[in-house]
Amino acid sequence: MYGDPATIREILQNTGDTWAVVGLSTNQRRAAYGVAGVLQRHGKRIVPVHPTAETVHGERGYRSLKEIPFPVDVVDVFVNSDLAGAVADEAVAIGAKAVWFQLGVVDEQAWHRTRDAGLAMVMDRCPAIELPRLG
Repeated sequence: MYGDPATIREILQNTGDTWAVVGLSTNQRRAAYGVAGVLQRHGKRIVPVHPTAETVHGERGYRSLKEIPFPVDVVDVFVNSDLAGAVADEAVAIGAKAVWFQLGVVDEQAWHRTRDAGLAMVMDRCPAIELPRLG
């Protein structure tokens, strides 16, 4: 349900190429850094979202989703589960088309709220794992 293959495919292939990566910093030891690199190699534009607003992988960072001055298609969430729901709500507020909670990030209430708002959503999955599966 939270990692429905059809929804995964839809987000990765048809939802759009601008991905805000919440929790992305210049720390190369963090999963977000590697996943953002994979997204770029697959043609996605990544937008770092982190309190320090660092430039990562050549892309300017922003402190929050609402500071991004252009449309975002997918919000990829690398924060603890207890913070993820607020990020999902912010994704709805900025008009994103989809929300992707990374491995280990689970908030069932946020999933329901986000889906009820009309966004596609995947939870507890990683696009860097799912992209190669698409072939």
